[in-house]
Amino acid sequence: MSVGRVLLVDDEEDLRLSTAQALDLAGFEVADFAHPERALELAGFGFNGIVVTDIRMQGMDGLTLMNRLHELDREMPVILITGHGDVQLAVRAMREGAYDFIEKPFPSSHLADTVARALDYRRLVLENRVLRAAAGQRDDLEQRLVGRSNVMVDLRRKIRTIGPTDADVLIVGETGTGKEVTARALHDLSARADKPFIAINCAALPANMIESELFGHEAGAFPGAMRARFGKFELAQSGTILLDEIGSMPLDVQGKLLRVIQERVITRLGSNDPLPLDVRFIATSKTGLEDDVGAGRFRADLLYRLNVITLEIPPLSARREDIPLLFMQLLIEAAARYRREPVTVPPSAIAVMADRAWPGNVRELRNAADRYALNLGLPVQDLSGGAGDDTPTRLADRVAAFEKSVIENTLIAHGGMLRPVYESLGLSRKSLYEKMQKYGLDKTRFGSGGSDQD
Repeated sequence: MSVGRVLLVDDEEDLRLSTAQALDLAGFEVADFAHPERALELAGFGFNGIVVTDIRMQGMDGLTLMNRLHELDREMPVILITGHGDVQLAVRAMREGAYDFIEKPFPSSHLADTVARALDYRRLVLENRVLRAAAGQRDDLEQRLVGRSNVMVDLRRKIRTIGPTDADVLIVGETGTGKEVTARALHDLSARADKPFIAINCAALPANMIESELFGHEAGAFPGAMRARFGKFELAQSGTILLDEIGSMPLDVQGKLLRVIQERVITRLGSNDPLPLDVRFIATSKTGLEDDVGAGRFRADLLYRLNVITLEIPPLSARREDIPLLFMQLLIEAAARYRREPVTVPPSAIAVMADRAWPGNVRELRNAADRYALNLGLPVQDLSGGAGDDTPTRLADRVAAFEKSVIENTLIAHGGMLRPVYESLGLSRKSLYEKMQKYGLDKTRFGSGGSDQD
């Protein structure tokens, strides 16, 4: 029997209870709900189970629930229960990602078989994620570059547009924002995906050997060159070359690199024979290189060659609304790597994390997730060291700022659904509404597009 939970959602009580009983008798672990919001609370990225839902429901219908679930995890199996007149709608839903649909009335054995297959599929998905996480890999762009903020949605759109081309790209972003992740995504989306991806740390290349490292050399090209050697550029033939922190490359080597980019040929040290080079160049920098050009540290003509397309990777300070979702995914990955059970993070802790400064960006947040997965807790930072320089100094103002931050980030964590917010914070529904009005918080900003069933 497949192992995993089944979340059953149907606002018709009699049908829901009879379906739940049939699944229970078939040996499945079932939790049934009248309101879709409960399924959204339980069925996160690492949820070991599936969702079975009716299409026609008051408030949030089954298709909307499926779409919300797939925002959390695009590989979440969702089985739709349809009426006779909903078959065309269900077929459309299959195209949009539904696992399967079952038309009423249905024999219990048919439902049980479909659920068993869906649970087997879910088990394989989770097992593969564990293996990918252990290997440091991701499985798609949304999981590599997590975030629902406008800047991240726009970044992923640009990557999907630029990736399949052969255009050279300059990636600019602070330390730890994901510049190399972006470069690998561009490579994986290109026709060169099955060819080499050679990352070169320009700041770590030995000054006296940099040309040999990049261009290779012939035997006898210099003292100690006993035999010919391929350079990194040649090893990347037909693939992608990542020039990490290109601003640290010496000026004389920049001139030779410019020729390579322009002519797509290289010449080994000690040789006069040019070798054709079929590669794509991607370069990264912590900051824009214009200041380095003005200071004479970087060649203007090389910058013009590299920045035909420039991607700017936003720091966490520019997308704080993404921190809760990003931390939860990093925590799931950390638990998989360390073979630990996923741990629960209280909304108040997530709220504090979203408010504090993360100068190391995603890299620092990943370290925090690793510590939390190992039960070492979260780093503590006073609010005075948080995101801004205008932190209130009066006690009442600081308490109010903290309360607003907790409510705001708990709304983010629950996608704007109010019931789980006031329940998790121990507030009454009326108190939450009053506080949201006091702090100018509108639930539609946090993902709730319809009326709450609370």
